[in-house]
Amino acid sequence: MPRPIRLHLHPDALRKNLLQVRARVPDARVWAVIKANAYGHGVATAYEGLRAAEGFALLDLHEAEALRGLGWRGPILLLEGVFEARDLEICSRLDLWHTVHRSEQIDWLSRHKTQQAHRVYLKLNSGMNRLGFAPETYRTAWTRLNSLPQVEEITHLTHFSDADGPRGIAHQCALFAEATRDLPGERSLCNSAALLRHGADPAVAADWVRPGIALYGGSPDFPEHRAADWGLSPAMSLRSELLAVQSLQAGETVGYGSTFVATAPMRVGIVACGYADGYPRHAATGTPILVGESRTRTLGRVSMDMLAVDLDPCPDAVPGSPVTLWGESANGTRLDIDDVAHAAGTVGYELMCAVAPRVTRV
Repeated sequence: MPRPIRLHLHPDALRKNLLQVRARVPDARVWAVIKANAYGHGVATAYEGLRAAEGFALLDLHEAEALRGLGWRGPILLLEGVFEARDLEICSRLDLWHTVHRSEQIDWLSRHKTQQAHRVYLKLNSGMNRLGFAPETYRTAWTRLNSLPQVEEITHLTHFSDADGPRGIAHQCALFAEATRDLPGERSLCNSAALLRHGADPAVAADWVRPGIALYGGSPDFPEHRAADWGLSPAMSLRSELLAVQSLQAGETVGYGSTFVATAPMRVGIVACGYADGYPRHAATGTPILVGESRTRTLGRVSMDMLAVDLDPCPDAVPGSPVTLWGESANGTRLDIDDVAHAAGTVGYELMCAVAPRVTRV
């Protein structure tokens, strides 16, 4: 039989999370962000759970083709736009909307031969300083695009850098409002953190929102808010089993480097999961984990295929006992991916995206 580790995916949770998003911004349309293989959940799973969204937003042309192949006929937005001129031919064939964030993309559009004009999202760099036109050049870019017969409609776009923290979004909203003042077209500003924290403001919710992590059951501003605080449910659960149980005496160690030393007699469980499965190698002793329905902790270093856990809170655990690395146990006990990520010094997004292909999806 195969190794017992499984990644359980929950389309029903995606549906519920989409409803929670809609409740926060009832007058906005939703781009369900499915970049990075739908945050590790898979495009097909995301389509099953999120097809009630008005559109899907992603990066990769292959993912766009896969989505069309699944039967989606609604809008698809390329969040980073096209990477070379010939990509516009695929945009025309698949009817893709695409972001324009630099002048070369306008040049490519001006030379593109198409019978159907494109819908374009023009991106303003309002402070993130990754992609987008500076405020002083934004209107020139809009004027160039607006003059092209290849362009049907222009939507104004920006992305927040601090929606999840104390700095907030006011400074970027002010830049966006000034740069787009009196220009026609729809607006899109909100990521997950912005729509959950600031979406009650109609100017912030605008016409389209772009939730990502919230749809998959992660909190965008953990630890200030947990996923449950926003009414969100985990859309993936990483589960395995105990392979073995060891009895340690005081002074004995477990794992490479002997980084964990028992201070008293104790039982240690060995779990079929390691960094080759996508579990973070840098997760230190104390990272939360479920054995059965009991919350306990990891011990020592994570190795390629195994990790160790403290069984003192789990006296009935034996080889074969179920383990939940994150998500929900088979009986519904919950271990937030954000708790695991925080203990490992990272974010839930990374853990979702990092689950290895060798882990069977269910």
